[in-house]
Amino acid sequence: MSFSSDVKLEIIEAENEPCCQKAEAYGLLLFSRSFSASSVEFLTEQEVLVNKYNDYVIMATGRPADIRLTPAGNHKLVVRQKEQRIKLLSYFGHDANEISLRINLANLTNECCNRAFLRGAFLSCGTVTDPEKEYHLEFSIAYKNLTKDFVRLCEEMEFSPKTTIRQNNHIVYFKDSGNIEDVLTSMGAVNASLSLMGVKMYKNIINNTNRRVNFDNANIKRSTDSAMVYIDAIRAIEKSKGLDCLPEELKELAILRLENPDMSQKELARSLSTPISLTAVNRRLKKIVEIADTILDKNCKK
Repeated sequence: MSFSSDVKLEIIEAENEPCCQKAEAYGLLLFSRSFSASSVEFLTEQEVLVNKYNDYVIMATGRPADIRLTPAGNHKLVVRQKEQRIKLLSYFGHDANEISLRINLANLTNECCNRAFLRGAFLSCGTVTDPEKEYHLEFSIAYKNLTKDFVRLCEEMEFSPKTTIRQNNHIVYFKDSGNIEDVLTSMGAVNASLSLMGVKMYKNIINNTNRRVNFDNANIKRSTDSAMVYIDAIRAIEKSKGLDCLPEELKELAILRLENPDMSQKELARSLSTPISLTAVNRRLKKIVEIADTILDKNCKK
């Protein structure tokens, strides 16, 4: 079972306030496959969800709808009688002759009803991706004006949805993990929200660890590259004139650098017979490079 299916099952089991039952039913029916005087249909993979939809049809009209299993294994609900469809629309304050489907806010009497309506809409047309893969929650809506109303409602609930069009459907979606957590919690999917938080925390730990490892590796590489510059210079002097040509303080440092290629400059400073500062070590190493460059220049002129 997918993460999205688990979320829907959790939502179905969420408790409703008495005033919210109609709001949830309204969200579920309004955003279903079709909701009009000519057609009321609902299609889902989950038997428990089609039964919930049917319960709301019975609540509104007093009669059940027709439910059958499709060849693909989905559960399809159809309200076949026009009289029952008109009664269903009227229950939620819709007219049989409506051209543009809009949200009737009279069905959302309290703030908690907004959350119930959102829950119903998600059950009908929503999906959420497993956070292990990516952060994405969306509602796929067939009608433009209904989409505008839904976006406005989400914004009033202090969510920040984005919209796009995919295969003639209007997609209202969330990519920000914090927004998705809030939407899930608002709908009653608290366990799913906590699961997303846990995945996000784990990813942050992994990312921070990787950044630290990359930072340390970069520092090691820089230190190694720096050490090789000085070692090459020391070897050039040793091959050309010998290290005895160097002043005593440079000679000691040169030998120490050659014998300890992995030692940091800070460790070099502490390991000299007379410890010196890091700045002094750096200055002496640069002097060694200058001497090596001078020797190499003279050899080239010859």
